[in-house]
Amino acid sequence: MFKGQPKGLYALAIANTGERFGYYTMLAIFMLFLQAKFGYDGKVASQIYGIFLAAVYFMPVLGGWLADKIGFGKCVVTGISVMFLGYLCLAIPTPASTLGLMLMLLALLLIAVGTGLFKGNLQVITGNLYDDPKYSARRDSGFSLFYMAINIGAMFAPSAATAITNNFLAKAGLVYKADVPALAHQCLGGSADAAAKLQAYMGQMPGQDIVGTMDPAAFSNYYIEHLSTAYNMGFAIACISLVFSVIVYFMTRQWFKHADVNAKQAAKSTENVVELTPKQTKERIVALCMVFAVVIFFWMAFHQNGQSLTWFARDYTTATAEGWVRIGFNIWALFLIAVSVYTLFGVFQSKSAGSKIITGFATIALWLVAAFIYFGLPEVMDIQPQLFQQFNPFFVVALTPVSLAVFSGLASLKSKKHPEGMEPSAPKKIAIGMFVAALGYLIMIVASTGQASPSELNGLVSPDPVVPHFLISTYLVLTFAELLLSPMGISFVSKVAPPKFKGLMMGLWFAATAVGNYLSSIPGLLWDNVPLWANWAVLMALCVIAGAIMVSMLRRIEAATK
Repeated sequence: MFKGQPKGLYALAIANTGERFGYYTMLAIFMLFLQAKFGYDGKVASQIYGIFLAAVYFMPVLGGWLADKIGFGKCVVTGISVMFLGYLCLAIPTPASTLGLMLMLLALLLIAVGTGLFKGNLQVITGNLYDDPKYSARRDSGFSLFYMAINIGAMFAPSAATAITNNFLAKAGLVYKADVPALAHQCLGGSADAAAKLQAYMGQMPGQDIVGTMDPAAFSNYYIEHLSTAYNMGFAIACISLVFSVIVYFMTRQWFKHADVNAKQAAKSTENVVELTPKQTKERIVALCMVFAVVIFFWMAFHQNGQSLTWFARDYTTATAEGWVRIGFNIWALFLIAVSVYTLFGVFQSKSAGSKIITGFATIALWLVAAFIYFGLPEVMDIQPQLFQQFNPFFVVALTPVSLAVFSGLASLKSKKHPEGMEPSAPKKIAIGMFVAALGYLIMIVASTGQASPSELNGLVSPDPVVPHFLISTYLVLTFAELLLSPMGISFVSKVAPPKFKGLMMGLWFAATAVGNYLSSIPGLLWDNVPLWANWAVLMALCVIAGAIMVSMLRRIEAATK
């Protein structure tokens, strides 16, 4: 799994892990922040969220175009600097005024521009490591490991955001309650019913010496102000994580400096640049654009984690966890389980008896510590909606070695009909991934059966919420789809893109993601206008249609990229 990879892979992956930790910490609470601070309904909040995600993933087009001219490394460093300024602006507590809104929008713009300069170009440098024939056969597995490292950062992000939020709320004598932000805004809007409901929540706050002297309107302002500030402090974590990324990048630069060359720079050196005919260049670009068009629908469905799936977690899922599922809401237990997957694989992949014994004992030790944590958890755990977002990266980290083993096994199954092995090509994996994603939303349709529509709840939580298992299962299935599509797609682009357009083509991969991210706001627009199950049915249908289109284009794509 790790054997035979260029050491530059690990340097770039760790640098990216730090940046992604900050980004996903921010994203875990961003939708909740929008609605808590500004009182936006689902339509407005999902539009801001969708436009921001679209900008984040569209900017790599400009970043890639610029890098093809001035160099990948220069763009990466500039991108980190711009992102730092963006997160710093987002971390500044401001009132819910025009000034506060403008500062937030400026922060989002800086984060999007910085990400555009950083994200795609770092991945192009990673891909360039595999242009060396010594490593070329390990490109797909390398990008799977790179993708796994990203998700280590993402896995810890929701828990970090939750810990920061809870800490600052506690200092103000408050605790998080999903109903309170919506009720507070309704109360400030003059709703006597909301004010009456808030009275019950005010009695549940630990800081009665503070809260006990307030009327519902004063409490509403107090709660919104301190919850918003708590979220601001969560955003500040991203600044710290970027400092970590910069340090790693410069300390290990010698490991990947040789891969930090675009076609223009390589032509001036002794490096050999693969020359393609105009026809080959056109065919490859067309094939890549076909793939880009299809994956739009995957990202539209996948990036519901920060909005409609989080709303479902907040409004339709129990706020407590019981039984074995409790372990999923303790990040350290999840981390130990994820690491144990790798040590368990080490038992079977190690060549010496000593290594097998060491990895075997390590696996057992990790399981024992995880069990110790589990049995020390309260019988009923309070959980917050953003914590569900840690399941997707956890599954990515834990299942990456499984997917690599499966694909490696298929690659070794050679025959006259399949002389190169039976591992599916990257385009085939993408097609399969679309159908798998559709199954994830089938689970959500089942979970939503019999539930009141969001408009009927009017911003409050369901009186009959479902158990967390439905959302966890959905994230598991969507992760299977993601592993088939995302790392394989990035690897495919880095391999097939014409040398002179590597930065631009990687940027267009993210542009397709950007379009999908913007379209991810559609369920938000539908949220208050259709039955709950209909949101998931739309996403499921689009995944099936996109998968069928991909299957119909497979021959042309594979022929153009050989």
